[in-house]
Amino acid sequence: MLWSEILRPIYMASLRRLLPLRFSFLGMNFSSSGGPVGILGGFRGYRASISSQGKLSKLEEDAQLAEHEIEQIRREFDAAKQSFLKIPDALKEMPKMNPKGIYVNKNMRLDGIQVYGFDYDYTLAHYSANLQSLIYDLAKEHLVNELRYPASCLEYKFDPTFPIRGLYYDRIKGCLLKLDFFGTIEPDGCFYGRRKLTRTEIEEIYGTRHIGRDQARGLVGLMDFFCFSEACLIADIVQHFVDCKLEFDASYVYQDVNRAIQHVHRSGLAHRGILSDPQKYLVKNDQLLCFLRMLKEKGKKLFLLTNSPYYFVDGGMRFMLEDSLGHRDTWRDLFDVVIAKANKPEFYNSEHLFRCYDVEKDTLVFSKVDEFLPNKVYYHGCLKHFLKITKWKGPEVIYFGDHLFSDLRGPSKAGWRTAAIVHELEHEIQIQNEDSYRFEQAKFHIIQELLGKLHATVANRQRSESFQSLLLELNEEKQKTRCAMKSMFNKSFGATFLTDTGRESSFAYHIHQYADVYTSKPENFLFHHHEALLHVPFDIKIMPHHVKVPSSLFKTR
Repeated sequence: MLWSEILRPIYMASLRRLLPLRFSFLGMNFSSSGGPVGILGGFRGYRASISSQGKLSKLEEDAQLAEHEIEQIRREFDAAKQSFLKIPDALKEMPKMNPKGIYVNKNMRLDGIQVYGFDYDYTLAHYSANLQSLIYDLAKEHLVNELRYPASCLEYKFDPTFPIRGLYYDRIKGCLLKLDFFGTIEPDGCFYGRRKLTRTEIEEIYGTRHIGRDQARGLVGLMDFFCFSEACLIADIVQHFVDCKLEFDASYVYQDVNRAIQHVHRSGLAHRGILSDPQKYLVKNDQLLCFLRMLKEKGKKLFLLTNSPYYFVDGGMRFMLEDSLGHRDTWRDLFDVVIAKANKPEFYNSEHLFRCYDVEKDTLVFSKVDEFLPNKVYYHGCLKHFLKITKWKGPEVIYFGDHLFSDLRGPSKAGWRTAAIVHELEHEIQIQNEDSYRFEQAKFHIIQELLGKLHATVANRQRSESFQSLLLELNEEKQKTRCAMKSMFNKSFGATFLTDTGRESSFAYHIHQYADVYTSKPENFLFHHHEALLHVPFDIKIMPHHVKVPSSLFKTR
């Protein structure tokens, strides 16, 4: 407590004792020399004293009113804490969101969709958790063996509990960030290496938690499913340099790690590693085949558009579908067009020509491609020539992909409908459906409401001891609730779609911007009629799969 706050009641009490003495000299006032100044001087003093008394009375009334309001908020908080001891029955009765649901950002009539396009990795192909460790280890070895990073970096292991999708790396300052829907750094979502920065450190580095346009130029988004290994390796390398007290440039770390990750993919190291042990890395999926066959039976056109080479796609599709396909059937029979090594996102803006790929000879054919023939495979190409050859119009095409920028931004701008595949969505909805999470969310909303009421009671200069005490308790309870919600998802960064306070994340913003619909797997469309109208919920928040638990559930009637 400030000394001014301690002395204020003493000062006011002294004034109240002096006021009667002041009024006893109504007819006589004295000059500084001790002589009377007459009745006019006394009258002026009387008016001044009346004015002072009025001001003091107003201050006292305001102070008493503020204390009354603070006491009322205190009673509400005490009552809320009692209600926190038990999960309300009304909360248990709230509807659950479907983990396998299709969530809609823009209305879509499936009867108007005639063409279904798919990416391969993490869209048609489902991978196990082992893949991230494989990519991490191969990239780490490239850093040491080819880019001459310290051999001690080989000791690091991929930590699946550390990264989430949708983080940003600051190439200038070396921080790994989680941003909210409006571009503000999460208070507990900023790491330098593997060390979480405090709010004070964040403000010292950035000046504010809000990322401005100039600062945003130094950020790179880690948005696809391969970003888990990349984010973890970046943080580990930064931490290694910090621990060893070595000078380094944060932009070089990103450049080298990104180059190593790209080398792992483009050189075929990851592809050969996966195909050498498909049981370890790939997940078989009978429902995928059911979905693709259903589309073919309904007369839909299907195409595959991937950056991966054909041999890798072929090996993976045969493994995933071999138990369901007939002996004479091949997965390529399901698709009208198969395009590999498409080089997205450049595919959507370039004018590269298509080349026919000879599967048997593993070579490109020299003949011109002016039509897509059945059971053939094509390489490279571009969107312009693709539309020219197929005559498929934008709004009748939907494309499924996991990478917001490489897969979905281009098709979205070209007029295609888009479906984002976010595998972790299913797990996050399951957590949000749990009573324990909804309980903490409702608690957080109650505390937020009480904090808003408390701050509205008095100005900063009039904050009393009771105000400060209640403020401290509310903030402590708020922090405990935030930590409880965050720990249910990821110990370092929390949920992919949500911030610790239940607001939408920056990743959610990009999903909202580039995906007409989103779901955890393409085969979730099996649970909807092929001519269904997918519409935005009438009670839309920002992301349609989020449920906002009202604090009113805790209020007694």
